[in-house]
Amino acid sequence: MDDAPITESRQTDVMDPARANALKVALGLAPDIAAGDALPPFFHQIHFWEPKPPGALGRDGHPAVGRGLIPDLGLPRRMWAGGHLTFHAPLRAGIPAEKVSTVASVSRKEGRTGPLGFVTVKHDVHQGGTLCVTELQDLVYREDPDPDAPQSQAPIARTDETGSEAAAFSSTLLFRYSALTFNGHRIHYDLDYARDVEGYRGLVVHGPLLAQKLLLLAEREAPVQTFRFRATAPLMHTETATFCRNGKDMWVRGSDGRQCMIAEVTHK
Repeated sequence: MDDAPITESRQTDVMDPARANALKVALGLAPDIAAGDALPPFFHQIHFWEPKPPGALGRDGHPAVGRGLIPDLGLPRRMWAGGHLTFHAPLRAGIPAEKVSTVASVSRKEGRTGPLGFVTVKHDVHQGGTLCVTELQDLVYREDPDPDAPQSQAPIARTDETGSEAAAFSSTLLFRYSALTFNGHRIHYDLDYARDVEGYRGLVVHGPLLAQKLLLLAEREAPVQTFRFRATAPLMHTETATFCRNGKDMWVRGSDGRQCMIAEVTHK
């Protein structure tokens, strides 16, 4: 049955260069990817779509949990909390690839604001018989926010960067990134839902979009071998963020100085 939990998912995609160029344009970059060219790191995120009919979606626009790889932990709010990527070989545009996904771990614990569920999904992306990318994707599930609970304080970001660049995130960019990744999570485009149901101050910038910007910054120095990132506070679409680097350490600083993401990169 389609609704039964599964232990492994396999998807194929031709890695359409037009889709990669659409992401480059959305990010303000030249659309210069042709068939056979190496894709920038993390661009596999816009491929391997797995569309579900409306009846198979949860209230937040994501595929309902408990019907596929992700178990139902009884917690309604989902957040992509971080990940660890290893780039073994470049993925190339216009060539079929396969992504094999499995659940690496599932756990629950009590946090300061209530119960938390943790799910790590492993993705291996192969092309032409070669393992190109290994990704560990960390997801966190939480209860709905308590309006009477004290607000948690985000950590303060470092200010000792040796290189940085600023970027803004319009609602149009968030919509385009949601479309390119086929991500239906309403916190990224439905302001009423993001504010009134999940308790955010505005539309939430996608965690992987922040990670993508950091990776592109790192790639300017040399090809990336590994990249580990962790979200520490949400960034709103009304803010200008600063993307920072000092050696192997990278981070995203919000407009008020808070730390929104930390990362560590190694090069080939």
